[in-house]
Formats: sequence, structure tokens, C-alpha cells
Amino acid sequence: MTLALPRSADGAPPVVVQVWGPGALFTRPELKVERVSYPVITPPAAVGVLEAIFWKPEMTWRVVAIEVLSEIRQFTQRRNETTDLASLADAASGRRRVDTVANRVQRNAVCLRDVAYRVHAHVELRERATKPAAAYRDQFRRRVSRGSCFTQPYLGTREFTAYFGDADGRERIDTTEDLGIMLRSVDHSTRPASFTWFTARLERGVLHVPERGIPGGAG
Repeated sequence: MTLALPRSADGAPPVVVQVWGPGALFTRPELKVERVSYPVITPPAAVGVLEAIFWKPEMTWRVVAIEVLSEIRQFTQRRNETTDLASLADAASGRRRVDTVANRVQRNAVCLRDVAYRVHAHVELRERATKPAAAYRDQFRRRVSRGSCFTQPYLGTREFTAYFGDADGRERIDTTEDLGIMLRSVDHSTRPASFTWFTARLERGVLHVPERGIPGGAG
């Protein structure tokens, strides 16, 4: 089953990377106490994987579609978390340490088991870019083929390591379901960070991501 996806500003198709792992947790924001994962990877989590493989300050990633390659299966895990959270400013400056021992709590999390995705994304250039988008796409493809990454990518939380490689001919699942409101993007260039959302739907195993989301909320 082929995909008809939007092309970039210079007429190129999206780059593709296949991502998989034994577990994942893409937390739904409306559930505050117990963590419950979306059934599929969210666009910001996919961007996190792409940036772990290849990132430059002259460009950003825009995910346009995600194919789900493994049947959606869940499991429950009990996790240690902390209620003592430092602000981004404190974390960056080192002014305050998080006391994880004194503020440790145990919470249940509904996670995903044995996940696999094909992520389709465009390179979007910033004003400071000195190379065409094609140069960044080529660098990304070479890194994927070599298995190179700046940091080890993960699937929602760092305990769930992500593996990646070139896309193969594996068929996606034939599942259609509404996923509810999903986070589309996070913009850390604003203070506080700003977010956009969209109404997500898995259509025969494909999550299509709109070019623009609905603004809402701030970190």
C-alpha cells in the first residue's frame, strides 16, 4: 500500500526512517496521575527520534505521516517517579538539585509492547541555513543507513530505547480508529514553550499529521 504524501517546498518527497523497540510510552496529557500511552507514537516523540539521529541549528523537522507496522499491544508497568520537579531555568543553571529520594512515588503506567513505525518527515530550513534542504536530507539518509546517531533515541521515555534503520517492505497494520486530541508540536523558542494540537485518527495504519495544528496551552 503506497502513500500519497505532501512534498516539500522544493518538490522532494519526505525522508523515511523505520523505528522500533521492545516498549514505548507516549503519555496522554489529560491523565495526570497514572500514565497511559497513546496507541501510537506522537509527532513530537517522532521528532525526538529524528533529532537524535540528525540535528542542525539551521533546520527543523516536520513529521507528515507515521505508519504503524506492529499490532497495538499494551502492558502495565509500575514505575518510580518524583514529585519534585525543577524548572527549565533551574535545571540549566544547576541552581537547584531535584531530590528524587525524598519525593519518590510509585505509579502505574500503561505502555506499548513491541512497537514499530515508519516515520515520514520533511526538512524545513531556518533563516540561518547556508545549504539547500537536499544536503540535509542526504546527510540524514547516510546516517540512518550507517546506524549513526548523536544520542540514543528513545520511545517516549528514556527507559524505552529506540532502534532505527532504512525502511523495508514491511506492511503496516490495517487498523482504523480515532485517537483523540494529540500533541502536534512543541516550540521551545518561546518563553514559556508553546504547543499545537490536532485531532488524530489512525486510518488503515497511517497517522497523517496536518501542516498546522491548533494552538493551545503553554509550558
